[in-house]
Amino acid sequence: MRVLAAMSGGVDSAVAAARAADAGHDVTGVHLALSPSPQQHRLGARGCCTVEDSRDAARAADVIGIPFYVWAMADEFGRDVVDDFVAEYAAGRTPNPCLRCNEKIKFEAVLDRALALGFDAVVTGHHARLSGLELRRSVDLGKDQSYVLAVLRPDQLAHAMFPLGDSTKAEVRLEAARRGLGVAEKPDSHDICFIPDGDTAGFLRKSLGEAPGDIVDAETGEVLGSHEGAYAYTIGQRRGLKLGRPAADGKPRYVLDISPVENTVRVGPAEALDVDEIVGVRPVWTNGVRTEPFECVAQLRAHGQTFPATAIPADDRWVVRLHEPARGVAAGQAVVLYEGDVVVGSATIDAARKAVATPA
Repeated sequence: MRVLAAMSGGVDSAVAAARAADAGHDVTGVHLALSPSPQQHRLGARGCCTVEDSRDAARAADVIGIPFYVWAMADEFGRDVVDDFVAEYAAGRTPNPCLRCNEKIKFEAVLDRALALGFDAVVTGHHARLSGLELRRSVDLGKDQSYVLAVLRPDQLAHAMFPLGDSTKAEVRLEAARRGLGVAEKPDSHDICFIPDGDTAGFLRKSLGEAPGDIVDAETGEVLGSHEGAYAYTIGQRRGLKLGRPAADGKPRYVLDISPVENTVRVGPAEALDVDEIVGVRPVWTNGVRTEPFECVAQLRAHGQTFPATAIPADDRWVVRLHEPARGVAAGQAVVLYEGDVVVGSATIDAARKAVATPA
């Protein structure tokens, strides 16, 4: 096949491209220039999309022996990922920009362009497996990225290749070294690539401005402190609250609710974070549409704990009833459903609550 390899400049995408070439495919490498300021330097394991990353990708392509190009996609990335990220926080939700990037950039904008140019598939270095059109977890559960790929539709998976899903990260690094790829020991990027210093609150403050408001006790309504912008908080947060006085029981308080309309952050005890019913909207069925309730396993954040659950599909939403409570579930994140290691689908969390017990 004629294959486009998305090369970030890291070790995973380099080895994925090399494996595709070894498999006999006609491979072309492409680096996505997503930053409007690519001259910034990569800060250790933070950030990506810098000039350094582009050069690393070009050198890897040269070692593999494949043609290489850079595609400027900063406008699309800014509109579909960065602006969405800011808007979601402003609305009191906690987005996952990596998931949105896979949905809108790598497997929409890039795949659409690749198919228009005559390519058959896009290959990436994600740690996940494809069995036909079934998206499965990687054998390396610590590096599994099926959660952030669960936004992909079957028609997109039909043109995707994930060559690393049967390997551990350690095996990928050893292979990169054997191949003479200079990125073999390059640190993985993590956190949010467009906030390389890791200061999410500072980034949002520059984008949204200061918006002082109250931090209040969720039970009594008493004002306990103040904030400079409710957007800087997320459900389950404990650190950085700067409350004026401790709770009566001496236990820590956590963020329970964020109200952008009232510009209020409500806090309370840890047990108030427990939920066992989740409403997901804008569902994507990765492995066939379901219309009847079914048993599954739910994952609520990347690399997070999984929960046995019953999923109840209803037109444009799901209700997911967890068999045991989860703590600190934030609207805006994804709920991804699995049967074994197979992804069934994903939805955006709209609400999370403690279900009211039915009277006997």
